[in-house]
Amino acid sequence: MAGNGSPYTRDLDRTAANYAPLSPLSFLARAADVFPDRTAVVHGSQRFDYRTFYRRCRALASALAGLGIGRNDTVTVMLSNVPPMLEAHYGVPMAGAVLHSLNTRLDAAIIAFQLDHAESRVVITDREFAPVMRQALALARVRPVVIDYSDPVYPQEGERLGCIDYDAFVASGDPNFAWSLPEDEWDAITLNYTSGTTGNPKGVVYHHRGAYLLAQANILTASMAKHPVYLWTLPMFHCNGWCFPWSLSVVSGTHVCLRWVRPKAIWDLIADEGVTHLCGAPIIMSTLLGTPPVDKRSLDRTVEFFTAAAPPPESVLAAMKDAGFNVTHLYGLTEVYGPAVVNDWKGEWDGLPADEQAAKKARQGVRYVALEGLTVMDPATMTPVPADGQTLGEVMFRGNVVMKGYLKNREATEEAFAGGWFHSGDLGVLHPDGYIQLKDRSKDIIISGGENISSIEVEDVLYKHPAVQAAAVVARPDERWGETPCAFVELKAGAQTSEEEIIAFCRARMAHFKAPRTVVFCELPKTSTGKIQKFALRERARGL
Repeated sequence: MAGNGSPYTRDLDRTAANYAPLSPLSFLARAADVFPDRTAVVHGSQRFDYRTFYRRCRALASALAGLGIGRNDTVTVMLSNVPPMLEAHYGVPMAGAVLHSLNTRLDAAIIAFQLDHAESRVVITDREFAPVMRQALALARVRPVVIDYSDPVYPQEGERLGCIDYDAFVASGDPNFAWSLPEDEWDAITLNYTSGTTGNPKGVVYHHRGAYLLAQANILTASMAKHPVYLWTLPMFHCNGWCFPWSLSVVSGTHVCLRWVRPKAIWDLIADEGVTHLCGAPIIMSTLLGTPPVDKRSLDRTVEFFTAAAPPPESVLAAMKDAGFNVTHLYGLTEVYGPAVVNDWKGEWDGLPADEQAAKKARQGVRYVALEGLTVMDPATMTPVPADGQTLGEVMFRGNVVMKGYLKNREATEEAFAGGWFHSGDLGVLHPDGYIQLKDRSKDIIISGGENISSIEVEDVLYKHPAVQAAAVVARPDERWGETPCAFVELKAGAQTSEEEIIAFCRARMAHFKAPRTVVFCELPKTSTGKIQKFALRERARGL
């Protein structure tokens, strides 16, 4: 029996009693109900239990509602890893709005573009970032309400850009605000911008359902037991901190805030606060290992460290183990809520020789439990490549933790989802055991310190220099940053310049972290049709 005649489709409807939209907001409500006295947030001398944390988030939602903020309105934040950033991850969507987190290292022009594209109605900004935010707000067409945050633990000298203080704003709200789950779990919860590979960055939209699922998948992947202590070495603006702001509420864990990445502060917090987990790019491992011995602390437990971007070298993994850390390699993109692939280590691999273990660890891995599909395909035929570890194809994703799409960019969304899969743009191979391994990036993205840098964006700046005839930017491996931009520059006939001048020229026109760290003057290798051979330059960069 099928169709309407089936007993399984008759008188078995969704009701308030048996259905609720999935949203990570429910995690915090439960944590506050069950463990109200458990420490939720630590920031220097500040400590909030879950009762207080929940009340502050509700008060923020109430205050935003008082400004007329509601469903699908954008609230932008320019904050480091401080308590208001955590509160925004709950309070903004509790008001029905969409949280847009700005990368604190961006330049004013890109920030202004994002404010306009997102149609931001409210901006919450830390006084530390007042200079760049003043420029951005002057460039932008939108005129959002500006709320200034003054960190009571680390007071900043930056000016106030608005007439509303963050803590006073929260205090004006109702801590018992009757927030509700989203009307639809498909509703947008956050907006994150990618680094633009051609032109402006694209706005990636997450939904409540995906955030709910990935937040729980993090707990499973990280083997987080009840009440973990998590140190915020990963910027929360990066893919919403890989969804960990919501994950911690699942297990009533403690968020240990970290305003700046400083070696001694990291070691002290790990030791003194009983940190059990942290995440970060290779730069965080370099920071930990490079700390002067006098500032290092001995640990009485193994600390779980999750890293993305390029796989760590064998020597770094060994050094991290000796220092008390177990490193797990993750992979993902902004479009899949951060990490959606894990190098799931198997016990039988522990007995392999060191070089074979290193080869295993170099692989990106297998899909998260919340991801329905992960494979490597020929993008032209949309058929899987042979699982031989040799045949190159494009890494593709499918499932509930893939973005809704790109904001106001139908063409880019359709292109990304062509054939019913999300096209990552990353090139890799599929091994016989189902583990994937990246081999190249078709989009020429450079990942430095966990931040994506578009080689095309850097090249566009280089071409503006009066002495530059041609330029190509590729990734140069770096032990500290993972990768840094390396520029190969061909000069015009008779022109002269220096590496220092080129770097300074770029830094004056873009965020400093995007500017080349290395400049090589040479004739660029080209194909018979004049196309620059970047693969040859990558090889040169590796050998520098």
